[in-house]
Amino acid sequence: MIYKHRHQPSELPILGSLHTRMNLSSENKKYYYSLKKGWKGELLFDSFAKELTCDCHILNDLLLSSNNTAFQIDSLIITAETIFIYEVKNFAGDYYYESEKFHNMRHGNP
Repeated sequence: MIYKHRHQPSELPILGSLHTRMNLSSENKKYYYSLKKGWKGELLFDSFAKELTCDCHILNDLLLSSNNTAFQIDSLIITAETIFIYEVKNFAGDYYYESEKFHNMRHGNP
């Protein structure tokens, strides 16, 4: 069961509107596409997570602070036995996992 839903990054619709009205700098355009792709990846993850049949609680977009450092957890899934922490990425291409690292089939590393 989802207890905390995910919220779209506030910059995404703003940059999307600007992108349709003007030529963004290459840096802002890259940031916009990265945000958009990340958001789509998080929504895809959520669509898989809501199909879970276990008795669990799902918390998304947790902004926490420890030792004066803020950090975000994309998704936290809590079961009676385990807490799963997910950092969602939306990389394109073919990857394999070896020696505790992900490797891109074409480039060697993500």
